[in-house]
Amino acid sequence: MCSEVHCCARRASRGGTPVVTTAAAAPTLGGVTFASGAGGADGGRVTRTIRGTMAPGAPDYVYVPVDVPDGVREIGVSYTYDRPAVPAGTPGNALDIGIFDQRGTELGGRGFRGWSGGARSEFFLRADDATPGYIAGPVDAGVWHIALGPYTVAPQGLSYELTVRLTHGAPGAAVPPSYPPQWARGRGRAWYRGDCHIHSRYSDGSRTPAEIAAQARAADLDFINSSEHNTHAAHAHWADLAGDDLLIMLGEEVTTRNGHVLALGTDPGTFVDWRYRAREDRFGRFAREIRRAGGLVVPAHPHAGCVGCAWKFGFGEADAVEVWNGPFTPDDETAVAAWDATLVAAAREERRWLPAMGSSDAHRPPDSVGLPQTVVLADDLTREAVQDGIRAGRSYVAESANVSLAFTATGAGGERADIGERLRVASDSPVTVRLEASGVPRCSVRLVTDQGALLTSEPFPVSGSGVVEWITTPAYAAYVRAEVRHETAVGPLPGVMAALTNPVFLGTGAHG
Repeated sequence: MCSEVHCCARRASRGGTPVVTTAAAAPTLGGVTFASGAGGADGGRVTRTIRGTMAPGAPDYVYVPVDVPDGVREIGVSYTYDRPAVPAGTPGNALDIGIFDQRGTELGGRGFRGWSGGARSEFFLRADDATPGYIAGPVDAGVWHIALGPYTVAPQGLSYELTVRLTHGAPGAAVPPSYPPQWARGRGRAWYRGDCHIHSRYSDGSRTPAEIAAQARAADLDFINSSEHNTHAAHAHWADLAGDDLLIMLGEEVTTRNGHVLALGTDPGTFVDWRYRAREDRFGRFAREIRRAGGLVVPAHPHAGCVGCAWKFGFGEADAVEVWNGPFTPDDETAVAAWDATLVAAAREERRWLPAMGSSDAHRPPDSVGLPQTVVLADDLTREAVQDGIRAGRSYVAESANVSLAFTATGAGGERADIGERLRVASDSPVTVRLEASGVPRCSVRLVTDQGALLTSEPFPVSGSGVVEWITTPAYAAYVRAEVRHETAVGPLPGVMAALTNPVFLGTGAHG
């Protein structure tokens, strides 16, 4: 493997083998072989264990081949790795895991059978069932590959032990997947509330899909999107939870080493590969795959501070961007400011602009589903209509269903534009910008333009309802958007966000 890393694998049953090296970008370690016929009786099990060590600078992914003979009903894998003490500020060991079947590990290929990252220490697959995060199906003969992802490696190196178990016998009956419908009973053209970034036990969350659906209904959401890390395994487990009152879209959080992106509302069963970095110039290919599968491309928490979380691929392929992720933090403040800078460039160059959205990224209690939520003006409660509203920027982000906004710009002749639209009036024509808000007690409104925040209102009364108006011209403001903020405890910084809108553009520009 690469000159900066050395891995070794030892078959415990054979007393050890030499270090295996290769120059491949995705190295293959010493593998596991099961003799044909060994353990072949129905229910018979055969187990092999290997051990190895990875040094700092290890490749993003390495593969352990497993030679699976005929007659296997179930494959199971468990692993452990050491976690030595490290100096403050130095990453320790973290090792992710997944598996590819006999169809291979080709990027974007058909061999993917599951991924649990670092959320589980063991998993199994068979025709009729699989560990959450993994895809049930036959265990066909051939060379499978266990994928190891050294997320971070301590200075001392990362030593691991990997145990593979094969169970022989006739395969169980495969269960045909069932998926939720792509529509729910809506209210026609209306504002619909949704949370497009949620994790269940099918990746690194702790809630079941049923618990998430119940919380979504309790939060008065109209739609949600399944977004597990690097797997579509949850897609077939939502059908019974959808209903006339809840649209359940399917997707994935594509978790690369250079940032995370939501594949929002893809066709059922769509898998999007994640095994690349920005410097490899492969993201465009997978962004196009997401769109071919009917989904939206939405970079998630682009300024998060966790290792590998900050977005490095640029926004040229994005349909929207998640600027508010969970409870509002300084990371989100940075994301909002960076997004606003893209609006300035879009207004200056009269080109397509990037809508903002927000999601909870809820994993487990106390994370709240629907904090925040994206409120979308859609023609109906269908997958395509919701996606159209998000793509067009006809949306705002709110901390809960208690918050409702109406944001408009009106010209002197009665012309009107709503969120995500352009008010086409002359550059010197007066424009009245109006925000109506409810559910935001003691919050202040900031009206933000390409010059910055040009108006900050007095706090709303404890009733939480109020109206703010401001008069400007397109010459003075290329766009206007609204922020609703909680009271600030101390200092000059604005308070925590309660809601924010996408912009209304002003003037006769060629592109809105």
